[in-house]
Amino acid sequence: MPRRILEGEVVSDRANKTVTVLVERKYMHPVYKKYIRKSDKYAAHDEHNQFKTGDVVQIEECRPISKSKRWTVITESTAAKNAERPKRVSEEAADAAPKKAAPKKEAAKKEVPKAEAKAEAKKDGAAKKETKKKTK
Repeated sequence: MPRRILEGEVVSDRANKTVTVLVERKYMHPVYKKYIRKSDKYAAHDEHNQFKTGDVVQIEECRPISKSKRWTVITESTAAKNAERPKRVSEEAADAAPKKAAPKKEAAKKEVPKAEAKAEAKKDGAAKKETKKKTK
């Protein structure tokens, strides 16, 4: 009988030689015909502790290795290999980067026209009310 192969993301790599893989599936509800996302977590055997949290891997069904492990990590997914992982910025690098402050002069200039526009709108509204009163 062929062994099942699933693809998912490693969500935990704390245990020795074990990773927890989150596998998401989409299926259509039989009555409402809407797609539903279902996720399951599997404990998978990682012999060399080579996979880390965030990796997308393929797992294969195998014989029971322990009470909860019935899956083995085959390889890192090809889609994950092609996509670049976002680089993590250390706190030191974030502190060293110059912080950009909004120039105060430009903000003040932008506020003045808004205030003028509001005043003009009030004048126009008052003028319209007066013309309505005159026509009645």
